[in-house]
Amino acid sequence: MLRILRKTQRVGVITEPLPEDGELALEQVGAQLKARVGEMFGGSLAIREVDAGSCNGCELEIHALNNPYYGIERFGVHFVASPRHADMLLVTGPVSRHMEAALKRTYEATPDPKLVIAVGECGANGGEFGVSYASCGAVANVVPVDAVILGCPPTPLKLMLGILEAIGKRARR
Repeated sequence: MLRILRKTQRVGVITEPLPEDGELALEQVGAQLKARVGEMFGGSLAIREVDAGSCNGCELEIHALNNPYYGIERFGVHFVASPRHADMLLVTGPVSRHMEAALKRTYEATPDPKLVIAVGECGANGGEFGVSYASCGAVANVVPVDAVILGCPPTPLKLMLGILEAIGKRARR
């Protein structure tokens, strides 16, 4: 234990520097998101995240939305454990054959009107897995998709922009 503490004292804390303009962009997107959530969902957007067979890269970025830096809850967006309480589904990964029925049940359990966002390259088009004996490929091959957030994995800021875009599409409908 003392060896680790001495090394930490000698080397110091090593972290990535925050992006110069990242905080400003985050606050601008967050303000837009909060305003849109306020008018469309009465101030609170409930999201159910579904891992349909991903490598967990997208999940790590989605989980980062709840950390103190991004703090998406301050903009009126929160994650729920049940699809029955959700307004939106964030689906990650190529849909594996084992998750196909579960994703369909989750989609059906989500009350209307619902939004579905396919997250990452795998969710958008099956990624490197494509369609095979073990994979249905893109999320759109299993359930209707309203928006796609590209990236492998997409950054938390891209995720926020994608959520904002999906809400905007719903408002135009």
